[in-house]
Amino acid sequence: MKKVDIYTDGACSGNPGKGGYCAILIYKGTEKIIKGSERETTNNRMELLSVIKGLEALKEPCDVSVYSDSQYVVSAFSEGWLGAWNENGWKTSQKKEVKNIDLWQKLLELTKRHAVRFIKVKGHADNEYNNKCDKLAVEEYKKLQDI
Repeated sequence: MKKVDIYTDGACSGNPGKGGYCAILIYKGTEKIIKGSERETTNNRMELLSVIKGLEALKEPCDVSVYSDSQYVVSAFSEGWLGAWNENGWKTSQKKEVKNIDLWQKLLELTKRHAVRFIKVKGHADNEYNNKCDKLAVEEYKKLQDI
């Protein structure tokens, strides 16, 4: 199984507001950048979308390490929130509807196709690829302001 690293980040101007996302896939030293934007979104949606777009770009099942500065995304997997939400009909432990269900369901499906590990990185710190993702995600939403 191919080993792939995916660095992800989402950014938003206003929350909700214009948002951008970026995923950098690294396989055997080769980088592929996937980025985009949405006019009306939230930071959490952009964080999720960056991971989804990164995983969607894989053409076959892979062994994937996803690096994210989003506690929201990483904790959903490391703390077992996603499984509990799914079992509880997409309700939180407080019986409220989970936000961003559409993206969580898509991400859950994608993680079934690949062997995925989520690794929390510190945002805006010394991680070269996280910083690059952040810069590109911000550039993406800034493009929307020019239109």
